[in-house]
Amino acid sequence: MSETAPAGIEFWLRRALRCPVTGGELVDGIGPDGAQRLESPSAGLAYPVREGVPVLLAHEATRL
Repeated sequence: MSETAPAGIEFWLRRALRCPVTGGELVDGIGPDGAQRLESPSAGLAYPVREGVPVLLAHEATRL
């Protein structure tokens, strides 16, 4: 059985994901609307997770 992180992403993949702006680590977060997201503390950005797929595009990010 595979394990998933809170954002619904497999742990092995989750550990490999990095912020496309800074290359820094991403942490699990929840937006004001209750939606899952990945947050980059170093960039002050949050990336959406849509249907279990992280959208790591700078123009899709929102400010923390």
